[in-house]
Amino acid sequence: MTVSVNMHGAASPAPELGQLLLDPKFSAPCPRPGMVSRAGLVEAARSNGRRLVAVTAPAGYGKSTFLAQWAEAEDRPVAWVSLDRFDDDPAMLLVSLASAYCRAGLGSASLVADMAGPGVSVLGRAAPLLASALRMSPAPFVLMLDDLHELQSPVCHDVLSVVISGISVGSQLAAASRSEQPHLPRLRAMGEALEFGAGDLALGASGARQIFAHAQVSLTAELAAAATERTEGWPVGLYLAALIAKQSHGQESAVTGDDRYVADYLYRESLMRQPEDVQRFLRRTAVLDQLYGPLCDAVLGSSGAAGRLRRLEASGLFLIPLDRQRHWYRYHALFREFLLDELHRTEPDLIVTLHQRAADWYEAHGSPALALEHLLDTTDWDRLVRLADALAQPTYNAGQLSAVQRWYRAIGDANIERYPPLAVLRCWAAVLTGDTAGAQRWAALVEAASFDGAPADGSASFDSARAMLRAALCASGPEQMMADAAFAVADEPAWSSWRPEALWLLGEAHLLAEHPDEARAVLAEASAAATTTGNAETIVICDFHLASLAMDRGEWPEAAGQLERALATIDEHRMHDYVTCLLAFAGAARLCVHRGDLTEARRQLTRAMRARSSATYVFPFVAVRLRLQLARVYLAIADPATARQLLRETDEILTRRRALGILTGEVEELRRVLAPTGASATVGRLPLTPAELRLLPYLQTHLTASGIAERLFVSSHTVKAEVKSIYRKLGVSSRHDAVQKATAIGLLGALAGRYAAGVLALLASPLPPPVTAPRMILIPTRRRPGR
Repeated sequence: MTVSVNMHGAASPAPELGQLLLDPKFSAPCPRPGMVSRAGLVEAARSNGRRLVAVTAPAGYGKSTFLAQWAEAEDRPVAWVSLDRFDDDPAMLLVSLASAYCRAGLGSASLVADMAGPGVSVLGRAAPLLASALRMSPAPFVLMLDDLHELQSPVCHDVLSVVISGISVGSQLAAASRSEQPHLPRLRAMGEALEFGAGDLALGASGARQIFAHAQVSLTAELAAAATERTEGWPVGLYLAALIAKQSHGQESAVTGDDRYVADYLYRESLMRQPEDVQRFLRRTAVLDQLYGPLCDAVLGSSGAAGRLRRLEASGLFLIPLDRQRHWYRYHALFREFLLDELHRTEPDLIVTLHQRAADWYEAHGSPALALEHLLDTTDWDRLVRLADALAQPTYNAGQLSAVQRWYRAIGDANIERYPPLAVLRCWAAVLTGDTAGAQRWAALVEAASFDGAPADGSASFDSARAMLRAALCASGPEQMMADAAFAVADEPAWSSWRPEALWLLGEAHLLAEHPDEARAVLAEASAAATTTGNAETIVICDFHLASLAMDRGEWPEAAGQLERALATIDEHRMHDYVTCLLAFAGAARLCVHRGDLTEARRQLTRAMRARSSATYVFPFVAVRLRLQLARVYLAIADPATARQLLRETDEILTRRRALGILTGEVEELRRVLAPTGASATVGRLPLTPAELRLLPYLQTHLTASGIAERLFVSSHTVKAEVKSIYRKLGVSSRHDAVQKATAIGLLGALAGRYAAGVLALLASPLPPPVTAPRMILIPTRRRPGR
């Protein structure tokens, strides 16, 4: 699967629309006339000194209003995020949090870029990196998260618990949610949380009188007390009562806090008092997450929506402005839920059309990802799967794997099966993330499928896309891999973004078949083509292979130049955890050993070792070659224990993929070199296994052993045994110390990328004479007779 230099590609809105959408997301709502002051609560929140302020109450209790008033009164920088359903993706959530922090003037744009990337480890790399940035903030700040209940994914809450650990003394996180916040119990037990609930946010008689006064309805003290009692101080109920009283010429009506009654009441007393055209406008625009005049016009097939939105806001009909220019709005969440119920009740046949019109507008304005979101609510499956086919790759490359997986779930396996090109991409995602079961399932489906049209992902044909996937899986050995790759090279035209992929796979097949000269020529062509089309992943892996071949020939300056470009590309596109990029780190470690810089070699080894669990038997030549390269370097720095662990992992891969050409022989050579002899067999501390590396990031979170077991789909006993093994291998005795040690040595957080600049400088410097000790152990490459 190719990685475009334009990381966000077709998945991102056009710049103008994107800015319009982002400004309100990262800005506290504008103060609204008539709001009841929450100064007492604001002062209590600001002065308590606790890291977390949790505001938990049902809809309509003024949680957002409280946070907005606090933001207005705050003298510390405020980083605001209005969370929505699109943030229910760990990578997207981290991007939003980092964006808010940087917009508050506390960080640089590079921090936002570090949060995303193809294959990025959200728990192992991105979340600890953001926590570290918060911990080292140049000034105390307040991070405000509105609508935290929008986060349903457990991984999002895991990520958030890591980020919270970066909130240091003097700074605070304020989170508003309708439901219990998962990270709250642990912080409550530590005495680091201040909690506000519905009782704290409920209004008294004085608040009721203020609300009614703003609606220009006079209310005696007795009536104010009665209204407060009937609503139980529910703010939105009091606002509604005042609105209806104004429309009823001062006849205050009863409102209770029961949600079902409120829905009926809103319909009978509020919506029905509006003209029929206003009722239609409200119901039909409720399909939109955010309201914008031109967008509403497109959805309704009318004009004048911008002016109507401003009038509705002025009338108090639960319309919340999202920017100071009054361009973008949203309905109060409870009111929108009611309007959608009414739309389903009164005009169910129109809903699909409304979503299709919204999709048309978003796609025409450069935001196909938002168009796809609306298409998920339609039955236009052909258009939906084609758009998903076009978007899956750039969205995955931007690090939003959870978003792609959510699309797949919503589309459904049956619809994906009916559009085989999308099944190819789904299989690629499984291959690149180490999902062996998923990769096998979708590979079998693709193999049996047929498709005559042009795929929307840019490949020349379904047959070509399938041939490349088959070559990557290499289930039938190098000869079949070469035939499949050659077919794809012949099928993909020079301008195709998939041609570099096909060339790379052909070069890999030549390497496995022991054709180094042919491989070098094809890989050089692939690298040049990838540079033209912007396929960053292909640049990295081809440049690694060219560097490795150069090192085998003893041409170290040439190898240094190739590795310099590969590492720079990885850093530029934040591909540090991407499976095919790990080989570049192994190659850099080999070069560092040759130059005598063992410290830098170990750092580069760590960059590869920490993410190697994603290199599995469904990507066999990458998985085996990576471990061979690493094992050789570990032998060169006198660490046979780690080399043996890598050999064991390689043997497990070979039990499923035996036909790997020259790599099979190189594994046997490594086995002979590592044949245990006496005490040397046990020298050195064993590295963390792939299973332990998968578990390690969860030690940063709020999860117990049983919670971690649920995330990883293993038993609590397995988790406890692996945690003990991690402690032993890291030389620690507690969870906190394990996290600290893992961060220090680069298994967690930012350390994997921190030394990139130094490595590039090293590679660009003149080559010193090669060292003689420790010696780099090279496993001989077998050549056919006459070659």
